[in-house]
Amino acid sequence: MACRISELVIDAEDPARLAAFWCDVLGYSELEREDDGSIHIGPPDAGSGGPTWMLPTLVVNAGRDPRPGKLPLHLDVSATDRDQDAELARLLALGAVHADVGQSGEESWHVLADPEGNEFCLLRTRVKPV
Repeated sequence: MACRISELVIDAEDPARLAAFWCDVLGYSELEREDDGSIHIGPPDAGSGGPTWMLPTLVVNAGRDPRPGKLPLHLDVSATDRDQDAELARLLALGAVHADVGQSGEESWHVLADPEGNEFCLLRTRVKPV
């Protein structure tokens, strides 16, 4: 048996705000709050670790140690029930902003940042809901 990604961890200055943003983006719910301020979010009623390899839990940790330069990890998201333009409008309304990482403008994806500046991409390909 191989490993699977069960959790992705994001450091945040305001974990509650960032957890709420990602819950709205992904259709996740708050699963658990730890004494250290960390908030686990994931598919509703899934429990920490996600029910399948496709649905990892996001752990939003309290505290942030800013790093200069490109982030070593980012999330890619794909719409499930609308086209890319409609999903882009939804994400921007939730608080995402466009991010410039040197793209040419010819890409098939949009580079965005969440309310704390963490970059993520909205891909053109629509995926089936789980």
